[in-house]
Amino acid sequence: MGRQIEHQRQNEIKACDDKRARNMRLIAEVEAANKIALSKKAELRQKELDEEQKIVRYNQDKIEREVSQALEERHIKEEKEKEVARLREMQEKAADRQSEIDALRAKRAFEEGERQCRTKEVAEKARMNRQAGELEVARRRQFNEREHTLAAQAKAERDDFLRIIDRQKEDEQKERELEQERQHQLRNHANVVRA
Repeated sequence: MGRQIEHQRQNEIKACDDKRARNMRLIAEVEAANKIALSKKAELRQKELDEEQKIVRYNQDKIEREVSQALEERHIKEEKEKEVARLREMQEKAADRQSEIDALRAKRAFEEGERQCRTKEVAEKARMNRQAGELEVARRRQFNEREHTLAAQAKAERDDFLRIIDRQKEDEQKERELEQERQHQLRNHANVVRA
């Protein structure tokens, strides 16, 4: 009877030890599974952070490029405006000098005519009329040349402006296409990650 009780007690102890061992194995398996899940979750989060960093860097680079391009275009425009102003100033000075020369010639011609004898008055009048005609032709030619130069400058500036607008439109279209492609890739990546 005593041996049977002892044998039963030993069996109960062994059953408790087996149960404890199974529980320990289950706990170890659960902890291992949790570690794997946490590792995968951390890896996925790191990938998401990397993607976000790439997007941030891309946007920063894009902004820097746009600012740099705007500054360069502004610098070019200012230089063109300075050059146009310089040319106009030179033309105005040249026109002023020509007007002074014309006035001086007319004055000298008039003084010369006053000094001529009365007998040469008819011939002097004819010379004065001829000079006035030549002066008018010269003035008209100078005016036409100036108008032609200003028209050519205006056309060149307009053409430059239109080229800049066309290039900006092309750049904006390329940026939109790149943005659409990036959004497409992000959606594909998100779908892959979710899958």
